[in-house]
Amino acid sequence: MAENPAYPVGLRLTGRRAVVLGGGQVAQRRLPALIAAGADILLVSPTATPSVEAMADSGEITWERRRYEHGDLKDAWYALIATSDSEANTAASAEAEAHRVWCVRSDDADAATALTPATGRSEGVTVAVLTTDIHGRDPRRTAAIRDAVVEGLRDGTLVAPHHRTRTPGVALVGGGPGDPDLITVRGRRLLAEADVVIADRLGPRDLLDELPPHVEVIDAAKIPYGRFMAQEAINNALIEHAKQGKSVVRLKGGDPFVFGRGMEEAQALAEAGIPCTVVPGISSSISVPGAAGIPVTHRGVAHEFTVVSGHVAPDDERSLVDWPSLAKLRGTLVVLMGVDKIGRIAETLTAHGRSPETPVALIQEGTTAAQRRVDATLSTVAAQVAAHEVKPPAVIVIGDVVNVGPHSPA
Repeated sequence: MAENPAYPVGLRLTGRRAVVLGGGQVAQRRLPALIAAGADILLVSPTATPSVEAMADSGEITWERRRYEHGDLKDAWYALIATSDSEANTAASAEAEAHRVWCVRSDDADAATALTPATGRSEGVTVAVLTTDIHGRDPRRTAAIRDAVVEGLRDGTLVAPHHRTRTPGVALVGGGPGDPDLITVRGRRLLAEADVVIADRLGPRDLLDELPPHVEVIDAAKIPYGRFMAQEAINNALIEHAKQGKSVVRLKGGDPFVFGRGMEEAQALAEAGIPCTVVPGISSSISVPGAAGIPVTHRGVAHEFTVVSGHVAPDDERSLVDWPSLAKLRGTLVVLMGVDKIGRIAETLTAHGRSPETPVALIQEGTTAAQRRVDATLSTVAAQVAAHEVKPPAVIVIGDVVNVGPHSPA
């Protein structure tokens, strides 16, 4: 009789007994999905990996510390057989057959009544891939197909249009420090689904080229000392387009809530009754130093790091930064938006106790193809900025961590 391919189906296991035999690596990989499915899970195994044991300790599964015994599968709806005892696996498989329990075997897939597909998830969709080649199963190929589909859904390169009405609203998306590969997968997916994108100059601009032609892109660039779109106008644009029933993405550099004025936008949307989703981004305060080979903390060097805005000088009455206190700290100081004020910042820090020889690194256009690093000390940084014509955006790192990395000037 010719063998037929497996029939794909989704099991609804909420509150239903699932028995797992064996507490090793196979169980460790499969248990999280069974837990997420809401199954009533019984693990039967003399031993378990630390991760599986933690699931039992937290009450996510029930663990009976013993070997398989006939009758363990009597009340089960689903069974995963994954012990190292082939005789026990065969006996358990026979019991599953007798009780009509769908059963997966890790040691002999052909002897089981069910197969585990290569699965992945992306925002409300589960992708499951099974091979139709009975005699030539290739788990690596099915996993690769699964990965390609899931990745395409996540990053927006595989777009499946929504045929049901979407809820209009705004997503405040942190685009990361500049490299388009450093945006989160959720942020990239929301971009691919947007009707309108309101983008900052410091956002990952390369991603805008990938948007479908129908997407309206609004430039909200805030170029230092040049043209800018007032914050109130940005807020109004977000509200206006969302009220038209459109899906709007506010694409910002770094993280929306790290000197990004994201909360101002969230508050304006809340007052207008517009649903708002916040998608965190990788902040340039840690990612840009890392891209330049500088750890903001390092064992035995810095146990703390502080991120401050340098957009106003220390002696400016608008400044909210306690610079004298910062000068007394021993850790790393990361200054954003402070290129043109770094001379006065350095003078203030040294005047309140920080050594003039404290290392300083300026990383311009971090994580992009134009990235460059200029090294100095507090006593020389103003001159070095002028000599090397350092321009925003640049992240400034002050502290001994500057000299830790393999590419440091020390």
